[in-house]
Amino acid sequence: MPTLPRPAAVPAPRGRAETKPFRSAEEAWFWTMAALTARRDGARIVSGAGLVQRPCEADDVVKCLDRLYRQRRIDLQHARILRIWGERQQAPDPRYPRERGDSRLWREAMARLDWPLRVKGIVDGPALPMMESADIIPFPGNPR
Repeated sequence: MPTLPRPAAVPAPRGRAETKPFRSAEEAWFWTMAALTARRDGARIVSGAGLVQRPCEADDVVKCLDRLYRQRRIDLQHARILRIWGERQQAPDPRYPRERGDSRLWREAMARLDWPLRVKGIVDGPALPMMESADIIPFPGNPR
């Protein structure tokens, strides 16, 4: 008859109650890029080995981004900006003229990535403020 392990030797199951969601899509993206960079540099990524248990893997965030791309909600320019600034671990600053365009694409991508990450339980912080609505200007030839 096989012997069962002692209760103290059995690892505790890691449930969703122990995980800590990210506060924002931006925080989730920086964490994802750090994990992807470490993987590229040869680190072995082991689930549950970090100081804070997260509700996802880095690939889950990338899959959300891929789905947005396939739905044509983001462009390759968005993905490029996310990669470049994600590797730097900082968001582009709109106060600098050279970063102004990158900042606009960054904000658009983060706004579009926020909802899918919230639905999956990856992000659970304050919601992003609504984008300012555009003014509708009547066309000169329109009879309205």
